[in-house]
Amino acid sequence: MLPQFYQTCFQKLLTPTQYKMLQILVMLLQFHKSVTIEKLATIFPQPILFESRRRSIQRFLFVPQLSIKAFWFPLLKRWVKDRKLKQGKRLTLAIDRTQWRDQNVFAISLIEDRRAIPIYWQLLSKRGCSNLGEQKALIRPVLQLFKGYKVLLLGDREFHSVRLANWLQSKQIGFVLRQKKGTYIRL
Repeated sequence: MLPQFYQTCFQKLLTPTQYKMLQILVMLLQFHKSVTIEKLATIFPQPILFESRRRSIQRFLFVPQLSIKAFWFPLLKRWVKDRKLKQGKRLTLAIDRTQWRDQNVFAISLIEDRRAIPIYWQLLSKRGCSNLGEQKALIRPVLQLFKGYKVLLLGDREFHSVRLANWLQSKQIGFVLRQKKGTYIRL
């Protein structure tokens, strides 16, 4: 159901009751392939009322141990370690923002073997492009996660600001930021 190192991480992070809840939810998701809380509450094997099961699942999904930094980052660290990516080696990251339905999703991913693995993401409370403060807030936790690695950051035209480039350079982060077609660069 879950690889052993996932289980080890989750058992350290969660109480035994929370870990059992996670196992049941993962099993239900794998079998029923449904991610609505109502559907999960309907099929959740707990002898309580439907509404109580629904609230129980909702409360579980909001426990602090399930934050991205607490839950996802340890798995990523282990994955990078298992891939034999040694400290000092270069990691390529891509930053992007997209409008998905009514949500503005801002994400940073690790590029490995021509695949993008999401590392960290935020939902922006506004429509449109991100600003420098939001960009720094997204990049900082990832830099902490991969401290000791050389990082190359890729970004599209939204991220071509001089202020972001200066900040990345001050952090000794390599970057490739796509420029608008008519941009003239004088060296």
